[in-house]
Amino acid sequence: MMATATRPLAGFAYERTDAKDEWLTPPSVINALGVFDLDPCSPINRPWETALSHYTINDNGLALPWHGRVWMNPPYGDQTELWMQRLAEHGNGIALIFARTETATFFPWVWSRADAVRFLRGRLRFFDVSGKESDSGIASSVLVAYGKDNADALARCGLDGKYVPLT
Repeated sequence: MMATATRPLAGFAYERTDAKDEWLTPPSVINALGVFDLDPCSPINRPWETALSHYTINDNGLALPWHGRVWMNPPYGDQTELWMQRLAEHGNGIALIFARTETATFFPWVWSRADAVRFLRGRLRFFDVSGKESDSGIASSVLVAYGKDNADALARCGLDGKYVPLT
């Protein structure tokens, strides 16, 4: 689907060229951001912890209550907008998404609701569920913070990129 001035891309969907469905965040990114209370879209099998508690696809994290500081690397597809809306409404957490600033998802749930973003330099190399470094993303990534403490975490995390506070 082509984006137009009146109809931007709806989300962060992209074509997969293999059967891999889970792209794990590099542990260095999570470690730089501090401790999280909940990862509502955690892989079933994970080589490292991303938060103190986890919901997997079997739990349906969108339907369960969220608590505390949330880490989220949401499914990248037609449901990304639902996850970003939920995190914006929760108001306490950080999401890792593609830096596709023109999308319909980005405008209401990032530009209009987030407290800060950190655009990461280059493309992240994700990991597979065995803990092996895998492919880089097909686009650059951005960390999106909701809540002042999470914006402060992005400002001081030391990850290579550009921090942008939002008002």
